[in-house]
Amino acid sequence: MAENRVRARNIIEKVVVSEETGKKFGMVSNVDFITESGELLNIVVDGATKSLRELNLKTDEKGRILVPFSAVKSIGDFVIVSENELI
Repeated sequence: MAENRVRARNIIEKVVVSEETGKKFGMVSNVDFITESGELLNIVVDGATKSLRELNLKTDEKGRILVPFSAVKSIGDFVIVSENELI
C-alpha cells in the first residue's frame, strides 16, 4: 500500500481552517521541525485572522502564530486543524 506523503514545501501558502467551525485562520508560511529527527513541531501562520489571534497561541520572532503540528488533522486543499486542541 502506498503512503500518502506531503512535503513541507507543498503546504506553504495553503489556507488553515478550523475543523469544528470552518473558520479560516490564515495561511501557512513555514513549518518548524527538528532537523536531527525530522519531528514536526509547528506550522507557522502568516496573516492570522482575529479568530486565531484570540486563541493566544505562541508566536515566532516575527509575530507569526505557531500552530502545534499535533492539532493538524488533515492536509489537502486546506490545512485542517482541530480548534479544540488549540485551546
